Amino acid sequence: TNRMEHVRQCLPEICTLDCGTMNFAEADYVMTNTPGMLRAMGGMMTALGVKPEIEAFDTGHLWFAKQLVEEKVLNPDALVQLCMGVPWGAPDDLNTFMAMVNNVPSTWNWSAFSIGRNQMAYAAAAVLAGGNVRVGLEDNLWLDKGVLATNAQLVERAASIVTNLGARILGPEEVRKKLNLTKRAPLAAAA
Repeated sequence: TNRMEHVRQCLPEICTLDCGTMNFAEADYVMTNTPGMLRAMGGMMTALGVKPEIEAFDTGHLWFAKQLVEEKVLNPDALVQLCMGVPWGAPDDLNTFMAMVNNVPSTWNWSAFSIGRNQMAYAAAAVLAGGNVRVGLEDNLWLDKGVLATNAQLVERAASIVTNLGARILGPEEVRKKLNLTKRAPLAAAA
């Protein structure tokens, strides 16, 4: 599909696969991902050796992702991102979060986030629940009330939370090994 052309050209190590259709916030925007589209895109990523980062914005998205693995569209060592607090997906309450965590297969790697002011709380919740952390400006613009953040500041704050909870920050090579990623030469070096 046209939505995959950039993946085919760039061959990133990881590529997002939003695993369901969803209304976003109050805007008249619907993220459309039908089962057929997801099977096609997921199959292309797998065939290209690009690791799908499954984004589950609700429990049904996680349910369908498990179906894609069962159908062998996606490899069994899947990577899933539990996306909390995005209207109108899974709310960022701990009961919903733990329901999603408890439905991630034990062979999968997972991480979680929440948007806005709960971003760092969910960095801690993900570590405490045995997962990995995602932070960044895509999910939250603020370091503190009224103080715009940089990506580096958000990463530094999350790293502090992770280490203060007794967990360890992995380096790039450790992450590649853990996620079974295929590192490719940069495009400029390949030319």
